[in-house]
Amino acid sequence: MENQILNNLNTITRSNGMIYSVRKNRDSFFFPDTWMKFYDSLKKSQKITFDFLINTGARINEARHVQVGDIDFDRNNLILRVTKVKAKKGEKNSRPRTISISTQFERRLKKYVSDNQLNNDSYLGILSTPAANICMKKTLQKIGVSDFYMYSIHNIRKTHGNWIKAIGIDGAEICLRLGHDYNTFIHSYGSPDIFSFQDIKNINIILGDLYANKLVRR
Repeated sequence: MENQILNNLNTITRSNGMIYSVRKNRDSFFFPDTWMKFYDSLKKSQKITFDFLINTGARINEARHVQVGDIDFDRNNLILRVTKVKAKKGEKNSRPRTISISTQFERRLKKYVSDNQLNNDSYLGILSTPAANICMKKTLQKIGVSDFYMYSIHNIRKTHGNWIKAIGIDGAEICLRLGHDYNTFIHSYGSPDIFSFQDIKNINIILGDLYANKLVRR
């Protein structure tokens, strides 16, 4: 196992002399049955982070800055106010984007807000990136995923993009939802559709009625 891990990692030395490892391949994404096992194995306090990420496709830093007041419980959408600033494209400020959420996820959010007595100015309590990555790897290892070291929080975003592509959502909608251009999606997120009939059923269960009027029935 140790040799297998090392073969999939590159070692990089920073300018300050610190040495760290990065994955050679960042294309991993979750099959829905693995996600279900993973999510069911999380502690209650950890679930809001991963439920939010898989249902929105948001970057974790975008999710961390969402306040209760940013969620429209009537229209089933929410605003990501702090988004990635793309300096290479000349952006200097965040460009907030509004995305839809499923009825099922909206109900879970509403219950979470009520149970934790949050007000409109409250943040949701999304884990920090290091904490979420540690939680993910430990939980994946716990449920028997052999290549757990190949996953990071960003792979959830890739998973969301691939799932909604697999159920028939067009590239323009995916790009607008994820907040990047089509070339970035194809290069960094797009993968061939290798999902089975059962996979599609499970994706529909996990994402609920997010795109209920557009879902592909296989």
